[in-house]
Order: sequence, then C-alpha cells, then structure tokens
Amino acid sequence: MKLWSNSFRDGGFIPGEFALCTVDPVTHVTLSANRSPHLAWNELPAAAQSLVLICVDPDVPSKPDDVNQEDRTVPPDLPRVDFFHWVMVDIPPGIHSMPAGHFSDGVTSGGKFGPQIVDAVFGSARHGLNDYTGWFADDPLMAGEYFGYDGPCPPWNDSEIHRYVFTLYALDIARLPLEDTFTGPQVLAAMASHVLDEASVVAIYTLNPRLQE
Repeated sequence: MKLWSNSFRDGGFIPGEFALCTVDPVTHVTLSANRSPHLAWNELPAAAQSLVLICVDPDVPSKPDDVNQEDRTVPPDLPRVDFFHWVMVDIPPGIHSMPAGHFSDGVTSGGKFGPQIVDAVFGSARHGLNDYTGWFADDPLMAGEYFGYDGPCPPWNDSEIHRYVFTLYALDIARLPLEDTFTGPQVLAAMASHVLDEASVVAIYTLNPRLQE
C-alpha cells in the first residue's frame, strides 16, 4: 500500500491551514482554518473490504503541569502519550483519495456531527471521536463530542516538535464491529485481527516560535 498527501511533504511541516491553531505573537496561539488535508492511496490488497484512517500525535505531554504556562517549558524528557486527531472507519475500498477540506473546514465549537458521515461518496463511512472531546470537556464554550478531523494545536511552550502520523489500514471486513460512538483505541483493538496491510505518512508541527526558526 502507498499513502501520500499533496497538502504536506512526508516528514515535513504541515501548513497552518490544516492545524487547529497557529502562532499569535500576543496570545501565543489563535484558531486556524482547521482544514482536513488531502490524502490519496493506491496498491490496496485485493481482498480489502474496507479502510480505516487514523491520525495520531504520539508526542503529547503525559502530564499537564507545564503545558501552556508562562515562564515554563515542557521538558523533552517528559514521557509522551497518544492524542487522536482523526478516526474514520468503514471507508469503501473503491475510494482512493479525499480532497483537502473535505471533512473539516474551520473550527466547530462543540465538535462536528457524527458518527455517521453524511456524504454521497463516503456514504458507509463513520467518524470516531477525536481527543479534543476530552481536551475541551471543561471549557463551556467548546465542550462537546468532536467527531472526525481536528488539526494540530500542540503546547506553545513545548520543547519538542510534534509528529502527526496518518495511517491507512486495509481490513478484511466491510464494517468494523463498533456501534454508537467510539474512540481511536477502541478502533485499534477492534480491527487488530483484520488488518491486511497499512501505510503511513507523517507531518510535523509546532507552535513554539523558537522551533520554527
């Protein structure tokens, strides 16, 4: 399998238009265009019956103590954990690309609709919850269920550049056995014995101006 994007170079920085936040010189961060990136793929296994797309940031600080705090820096030796930015299942195997902005174009307070995707082309596909659901849970203006794609917004004081790993999985089943709402870890567990092949592409991003130089 092969997976690629016209929105960013594999291993390169993802443009700010595909992020939830960009740098603001006064407030550190501001909301961005939050567009979902272009993705395309080919060379699927002949037996593939559905596809799963997951985007995860494996570089999120495991403790919030220093996150976005003035006069502090998130240390590089702090253990990191996964943060899911996009969980999409039951993608028909006859589809081979998605245009930029197709599944997200702007920040939606309270999250986008899900899990069923209302789309003529991707009709059978479903979106899982991304981890902004938990991140915004205590924010009265933003709290809600965040389905589909919402882009990068790493801590503006992090000493590490974050990676965003987009992985496409080809499965031997047409529908993943998950009902109602579901999360990235639940998808990984449910599909573990059904993966025929996979392919990944990686983007990087930071809101720390010192790391952008």
